Amino acid sequence: MAAKKISTEDRILWGKVARSTRPMPGRLEELTAFEDLIAEEETRVESATRAAPQKDTGTSAPGQAVPASMPSGRHHPLERPVKRKLSRGKLPLEARIDLHGMIQSEAHAMLLDFLIRAHERGLRHVLVITGKGSSMGSEGALKRAVPMWFSKPEFRYLISSHEPAAQHHGGDGALYVRLSRRKGEAP
Repeated sequence: MAAKKISTEDRILWGKVARSTRPMPGRLEELTAFEDLIAEEETRVESATRAAPQKDTGTSAPGQAVPASMPSGRHHPLERPVKRKLSRGKLPLEARIDLHGMIQSEAHAMLLDFLIRAHERGLRHVLVITGKGSSMGSEGALKRAVPMWFSKPEFRYLISSHEPAAQHHGGDGALYVRLSRRKGEAP
């Protein structure tokens, strides 16, 4: 039985997952070589994405290239009045996703798919529940990882801002996320 060839996107995703783990004793050299290979692949994919203009068909799926015109830099925090309205229920949370109990690679794929679909539907405010990570001595891998993912290219163009949620929406174990507007959508 022939092995299935792994796509570039899958290799990049696996590299990101691999970087979030600790190597076994004596295996650090192999991990370093693998990370170098992934970094080269990411650079090649990013330069190819910038070089080839892409048509925006209005549909995106996980694994598709991210638009070259995506914003750069950091997300801005939600404005106080917006966060207050969300926490008091005056501004509706239009969708939510609960990532409790998922491993990082599974949560990454589920969250990306959720945010792409919400963005395509024109939703503006969603709740992402990561959990606090307080069970069995855990430090909250998803609680730490999700905000970092938001600055990655595959998430960056989808998100305008994010903030920790109010206590009754999950507090430190959840995030209010404001999705960016779709192209051509009025403010």
